[in-house]
Amino acid sequence: MRTRDDLPSLRTIVREWGRIGCLGFGGPPAHVSMLRELCVARRRWIDEEEFEHAIAATNVLPGPASTQLAVYCAWRLRGVAGALAGGAAFILPGLIVIVALAILFLGDPPAWVRGAGAGAGAVVAAVALDAALRLLPGSWRRARGRGRRGRWVAWVLAGAVATATLGPWLVLVLLACGLIELAWHRAAPDRPGGGAGGGGASGGTAGAGGGPTARLVAWPAPAAVLAAVVAGGGLAALCWTAFKVGALSYGGGFVIVPLMQADAVDRFHWMSDAEFLNAVALGQATPGPVTQTIAVVGYAAHGLGGAAIASLVAFAPSFAFIALGADRFDRLSALPSARAFLAGAGPASIGAIAGSAIPLAAGLTEPWQAVVLAAGALLLLVARRGVVLTLLLAAAAGIAVALLGGPVG
Repeated sequence: MRTRDDLPSLRTIVREWGRIGCLGFGGPPAHVSMLRELCVARRRWIDEEEFEHAIAATNVLPGPASTQLAVYCAWRLRGVAGALAGGAAFILPGLIVIVALAILFLGDPPAWVRGAGAGAGAVVAAVALDAALRLLPGSWRRARGRGRRGRWVAWVLAGAVATATLGPWLVLVLLACGLIELAWHRAAPDRPGGGAGGGGASGGTAGAGGGPTARLVAWPAPAAVLAAVVAGGGLAALCWTAFKVGALSYGGGFVIVPLMQADAVDRFHWMSDAEFLNAVALGQATPGPVTQTIAVVGYAAHGLGGAAIASLVAFAPSFAFIALGADRFDRLSALPSARAFLAGAGPASIGAIAGSAIPLAAGLTEPWQAVVLAAGALLLLVARRGVVLTLLLAAAAGIAVALLGGPVG
């Protein structure tokens, strides 16, 4: 059992989470892989089962899942203080870089910036597959009992197919896998493995997300006031857009891009289409979650103050979900019914990470990106050189292509 002396100090959390924030090119797959490498494989602060349960719970919650995972892991180690310190260290590096690039290059980012994003983006499919392959063995070992492993395979495949085809509706498949496993557990509680090995996200999700979500979105009076003000634009409209990105969107990643575009370009005209595409490109060229693109939208709407306000509003729900609900999730995850739910939702979440490699690879537009992806896959899956080195080399390759006059999007 871990003692308090075995756990990292707040200073260590800031340093390690800040490192991931600085080097986390590639979005959620890279963040999951780097958090697992740090917390599970290298430092052994969190065990494999806890980490799998956290992935499942944060994928069921709305908002940026990898940000919530980073905040949860820090909370797991040092409570609310750890969540605040780790979450801020994870988020701020990318935000600072993307706002600086927006100030310099929003109108027309230089080719090398777009090249870095295109290069790093090219290997994200390999990073996603690597992250899933590292999570699968432990999950498989926990799937003990007659018939349990057959269902485990079904949940992994369901998650993989769903993320490759359904986009934001993936969350319904994760919930369905958990509920079916829970129903099986209740129908045959005495079967070997019937109530073990998976953790509890249905109960856990209710604990981690239900209460905080109700507190955050079920405020009738403030909602009515906001609805009256948003139509006129201004800071209230920007805050509403940021809130939707951070608290009301499922699927994460590029699922939030059309949501932002609808408000930033079509409804409130803060940006032109070209500027918005540049903002997305800047988000790909910088470390951190795709959600941080909202800072560029805020900058275009209301300068540096708008960037700060939009970022605060977009990321605050992630802290609130964890700070208000993580303790309840921990208590519920010990219940047999909750563990049965995560016995389905957990493997499905891992399958979803693996399945995300398909649309990520299919979205590549340049032949040189396919070469970078193949090289990155060899580095990660065969040579085991690590996510950070692979992403940095891929970004460097993209910059080289740009400097040589090649197409970078």
